[in-house]
Amino acid sequence: MLIKAFTGALALALTATSALADDTVKLAVGQRGNWDTSVSEIGQRVGIFKKHGLALEIVYTQGAGETQQAVISGSVDIGVAAGVMGVLGAYSKGAPVRVIGAETTGAKDLYWYVKADSPIKSLKDTDGKILAYSTNGSSTHGIVTALIKQYDLKAKPTAMGGPAANLTAVMSGQIDVGWAAPPFGLDQLDKKEIRIIATGNDADVFKGQTVRLNVANANYLKEHKAIVARYMNAYRETIDCMYKEERCIKAYAEWLNIPEAKAKRTRDDFFSGDAINPDKITGLDTIVRDAVDLKFTASPLTKEHLVDLIQSPPR
Repeated sequence: MLIKAFTGALALALTATSALADDTVKLAVGQRGNWDTSVSEIGQRVGIFKKHGLALEIVYTQGAGETQQAVISGSVDIGVAAGVMGVLGAYSKGAPVRVIGAETTGAKDLYWYVKADSPIKSLKDTDGKILAYSTNGSSTHGIVTALIKQYDLKAKPTAMGGPAANLTAVMSGQIDVGWAAPPFGLDQLDKKEIRIIATGNDADVFKGQTVRLNVANANYLKEHKAIVARYMNAYRETIDCMYKEERCIKAYAEWLNIPEAKAKRTRDDFFSGDAINPDKITGLDTIVRDAVDLKFTASPLTKEHLVDLIQSPPR
């Protein structure tokens, strides 16, 4: 009995020690369910972040603007999928935000759509019409701003939150052009209830360039560099799993309660593995100039600024 009692107490002690070893990281993540924003959720569900000694507390937002504000305020430690223009703008104003990796490069996944019977056939038909984006400072905000400038549109850019709110507004006639990202909207597209009129890649300044970033509160990063490094290592490992292992596709499909076929379609049709490579920020020199042209920053960030801003933990 004594041996059994000792063994049981030892097991409990080891369990408690293991639990104490997990560091809690608070995350704000834009757009629940998008393939690219699901890395942390999937990794936690299959045990990858646990393996790295991390327990994630995830809060989902309506867009990158909300995500970034949560990071700046310190209410979360890390923000996933912050719009690159919004990040540059916030940093230029002295906000305590630092980049810890790329989140998405290219904007093929983002699309703008109308009801199937809408008279709007292309962006050129949107003069005087509401053209939606998620939140101020988001990647969709940056793309809409760029589209309006590129095509000299007279559309009315309007913050409309996430894909679900946009679909309701489009189908009820409250707005003219909504936005979404897969897997959201695939069923409506297949049923021909909605029609795509533009994608993020139609904005020249975003095509092939990094459009969203992962960021950390500057004070948190300074005090917890090792934890952030472990988070990014787990993030990288999860991405490998998402493209190579069935368990991660299965976890994504089960989380969203969608068929695995739709989960694979979302991945294979809209996101190459390189598109969500966190170690490659592409087109930075051009992005810095475009941020001024699109009025997200008053002047270009210098190389010294960028060294301070981008503090991605090495692989």
